[in-house]
Amino acid sequence: MIAKTVAAALLLGAAPAAAQTWNDPAQWAQVAEPAATKDVVYLQASGQDLHLDVYRNTAFAGPRPVLVYIHGGAWWKGEKPASWGGFRAYLAAGFSVVTVQYRLSDTARAPAAVQDVRCALSWVKANARAYGFAPKRVVPYGTSAGGHLALMAGMLPKGNAIDLPACRDQPKVPAILDFYGPYHLKPADPGAFKSPSTARWIGDGPDALWTTMSPAAYVRKAQPPVFIVHGDADPTVPFEASTTLKTDLDKAGVTNRFHPVAGGAHGKFSKEDQVKVEQDALQFLADLGVVK
Repeated sequence: MIAKTVAAALLLGAAPAAAQTWNDPAQWAQVAEPAATKDVVYLQASGQDLHLDVYRNTAFAGPRPVLVYIHGGAWWKGEKPASWGGFRAYLAAGFSVVTVQYRLSDTARAPAAVQDVRCALSWVKANARAYGFAPKRVVPYGTSAGGHLALMAGMLPKGNAIDLPACRDQPKVPAILDFYGPYHLKPADPGAFKSPSTARWIGDGPDALWTTMSPAAYVRKAQPPVFIVHGDADPTVPFEASTTLKTDLDKAGVTNRFHPVAGGAHGKFSKEDQVKVEQDALQFLADLGVVK
């Protein structure tokens, strides 16, 4: 009887039980320490080496989807995480995680940070075989200003005027994870991020740069799907930034999911809310076939 049940499950295409554990927080806590390759130089720009870290869950065989994490800090501060602990849910789901350093505004103003994260994606594709990456399942993920950069990294079309020449060979981006990132930068636009940090990053460039550095300029049907997270009590990046993004994506016919966090501040969610966010993000990626 057991043999018949297993055979029937295989005929129906059912996944092995182990593949269903990605949405179980208990499994996240038990994920083994990943294989780490730290401080890999992926780009030299503005007189400095830019580094990334790679974390791989070696319990999974075959090419793995890649989460490329971009930190926040209003484009002028912050750094890539020192450890892998914040990515347990994604590692448990079989992702490899790449965390990225990029040029901050006191070193190089816009579009430098966008160029850098695009170069990090290009590095992932170029090194897919060496690290066991699946180059058609590369997901930019960012928080705050990193959310803005994740949108820019995933939404810029081919042949744009922003990419550095050496970084134009981009991997397939099947989805973007935008956690409370700025969407419009021009102060008069809906939900614009009006922090002085924006002007600090844009600098004295042409007025058009405020538009070309806004993800709003690149919304189109052919772009990747987007998972959006935002606390409705965010005092830093207006909640309207994400509601406006969702409205524009809906109008363009882009697959998306918006996860508002009731009472959530700027990235300060309760442990329960954070678990729900990660479960929803992983379900979104599973629905798209990124998590298998």
